Parts: sequence; C-alpha cells; structure tokens
Amino acid sequence: MGNTESSAYQRRLARVPPAEQVQIGQSFDKVTGNPDKKCVGLTAFQDSIGHSLPASMSQRIFHGMRSVNVTGKAAACVPEVTREQFVVFIIDLLRGTAEEKSAVILPMIGADNSEQVTGQQVQQFLEDLIGAAIHALRQQNALSGWSLENTRDCACGTRTLATQLLTQLQKLSGGRSPDGAELSSFSRADIEDWLYRAPIISAFLRVAVTSPFSILQQRDVSSLVPRCHRGRAPGFSSLLDLPAIVYLNSHLPSEMQHKWRLLFSTQVHGESFSQLCGHLLDQGPSLLVLRDSGGYIFGGFAAQNWEVKPQFQGDSRCFLFTVAPVLDLFTYTGYNDHYMYLNHGQQTMPNGLGMGGQHDYFGLWIDSNFGKGHSKAKPWCTTYNSPQLSATEEFSIDSMEVWGLGDLSEELQVKNKKSILDADPEARALLEMTGRTRQSDGLRDKDDDEA
Repeated sequence: MGNTESSAYQRRLARVPPAEQVQIGQSFDKVTGNPDKKCVGLTAFQDSIGHSLPASMSQRIFHGMRSVNVTGKAAACVPEVTREQFVVFIIDLLRGTAEEKSAVILPMIGADNSEQVTGQQVQQFLEDLIGAAIHALRQQNALSGWSLENTRDCACGTRTLATQLLTQLQKLSGGRSPDGAELSSFSRADIEDWLYRAPIISAFLRVAVTSPFSILQQRDVSSLVPRCHRGRAPGFSSLLDLPAIVYLNSHLPSEMQHKWRLLFSTQVHGESFSQLCGHLLDQGPSLLVLRDSGGYIFGGFAAQNWEVKPQFQGDSRCFLFTVAPVLDLFTYTGYNDHYMYLNHGQQTMPNGLGMGGQHDYFGLWIDSNFGKGHSKAKPWCTTYNSPQLSATEEFSIDSMEVWGLGDLSEELQVKNKKSILDADPEARALLEMTGRTRQSDGLRDKDDDEA
C-alpha cells in the first residue's frame, strides 16, 4: 500500500518543477503550523486561510482535498486531509487533465458517493467560486485598476455569470431531458467536457485555490483581469461588473486581453455622436457598452479600427453581447460580412454606427442623432445570430462607454501624433466625416527616430 501511495504521489510531483514542489510543500506546512504534522482538520484548515477566502469556498476546497484517493483503492472516509492529498489536489487543479480535475471538482460541487450533481448544486458552486476568485484578487490588490466601487454590482454579476456557465453545461449535456424540462443532473463525463470547453472555470479555480497558499501565479491574474486605464476620468463608474469584464475579456483575441483603455463615456464626454467618433477613430479594436432606458446592458466587440465610410468593415472576430438582464455572447454566423459600419454626412446611406444585420435592421445601431438606436432581430441577427439586445426594438441610450483594447499599433500611434486639431477630438471627427484631410498632417515635425 505504501508503495502504491508513493507511486501515485511521485507521478504528480513529476509534473511540476522542483521550485514549485517546494512551494506546495511549504504551503501544507503553513496550513498545519508544524512541518512534522501529517494531516489537518477543517477547523485548522479554515483558521490557516483566515480571510483569504469566504468560508463557503474554503469548505468546498477542503472537501475536494479530502476526496483525493492517493492509493487507488477504496479507503475509509476520514475527517482530515493528508499532505499527499493536499499536494495531489493542488497539482491536479493546476496541471491535471479534465478527467483529473473533474475527480476533485465533483466533490467540491456537492457529489458524495454518486458521480452526479444537480443543476442547483452547480449554480451554487459557480457563485461561490466566482465570488471567491474576485475576493482573492481584491485581497491581493490584483484587480488591475478595477474596483467594486468603479464597476456595477458584483453580486448581481456573479449570479449572472454563474447562470451563463450553467447554461453552457446544459447545452453540452443535451439541453433538455426527454420530458422537455431543464436537465436537473449532470454526470462526471458532462463535467469533464464542460471543463475542457469552458477554460474560464479552470482560471477561476486556479485563483481561488492557490491564492490562499501564496502560490498564485501572475499568469492566472493577467489571463482573467485586464489592466484598466481610465485616463482623466474622475468619478467614472463602468456599466460593467467584474464578472462580466472577466467573461468578455476571455473571449477577446489574446493580444487584446492585457489592457483596456477608456476612450469614451457619456459620463465624461457628454452625449454627442461627433464626440463619440472623435474618441473612437484611430484607436484600434474596441468594446462598445450601452445601457438603454429599460435598464438593459449590451454592446459589441469591434475587432478592427473604426473608419468613417459608407461600406461595412471589420472581420469575423467581431461579436455582440448582452450583460443584463442576462449575460450572453453572439459570434459570427458566416451568413454575411456586415460586421461593423460607421458613417456620417451621407444623404443616400444611413448615418450612424452599426454592427450586424443590414441597413435599417442592425443587430446594434446607434443613430448619428445621438441618444437613439435600435436592435432589430426577426428573430435573429443574420451576422451574429443574436436576438434583440435591448429592452425594446427602438431604444433610447441612458449611458454608453467605449474601451480601446490592447496596445495601439505603431501605425495608429504615428497617426495619433499631436496636432492642433488633435486637441479637440470632436473637431477632428467632424473634419473626417466631411471627407476632408487635415492639411497639417504633412507638415508635422518628424520624431528623432523618423528623421
């Protein structure tokens, strides 16, 4: 038995570098408070964690550790966690296969002797997990410029994201039971497939499970929360909540996930279409977020730089999304290439900003007469397969914000070099909308590296 246990334990250790092995071992010693102690109970475990995690999540982690079978044989259930169980649990969550992760996550969700969990158990587990990850990041000052004070209600966002992730599990499991009701239970195979297809869950787990033991890796933070650059926007509060920010960021191209730059906000810049365009043009890919007068929050990801022209632009990476009352995301269908549209000053073409669908029937439309828009889907947007995003088909904008994503390309950095007109983005936008060029562009002094 001892050889079997040693073999299973050593196989896990072989997956991590020596420095990480030492770090995990030291974490267990910290939990027990005594390097010679071989096991730890729930009370001592939670006391050692302190306020690093909510009690509900620390109890789930302990239960997952206690379920680890390092011998491969049937074992009596004991109320303590051994060093070997602790180490195998951490390594399986950090570097394990979907099958290995599911073996420890099922007990965390609530499975006891069976390998089935209910939808209600999964929902509560997800709410505890998301809340614990946000809590851990906040405790470690790792929210990258975001806070619970400058974002939307986090508790509401946690429930919404948990529901969205549960919906993904239901779809992967077949959606509905034979009697037409929502599936009420899920197998270990369902959980394995879900973990493989929804990597955001593993990212939350890595943060929640490793941060109390001081083995949180920087990649776990950067892969979840983008750095927030708000510029000069005192008192600004985002329409998004932290769980929604994490969810949307996880669907962006990897090169855009590390940083969000606030480009425009009606709170800061007022309600003006020319102001919107002035802060949007030549800023690269962006994320548009709106709240309508009905309280619905929705928007779109523009994968390319916006240009004022009477043709569609963009590419198949673009998508539309909703944040409230439900969180969901709608990607390219392949039906047409009507990804993005921005136009002004035309008599024969629509003037405004649109994404998806077709003229006068956009999946998302902001009229050049700022404050009005529409989301027309009968029943779905042809470009993104999205439903009506807003509370009503024709809507009024209550608030809006736009985020630039990632770093500006060298070409756009050069294009954004300061001139007299650049000091007034609205004047610049109006000039470009009329089709005129800035005469000063060719007269600017070259930088030292351009001479």
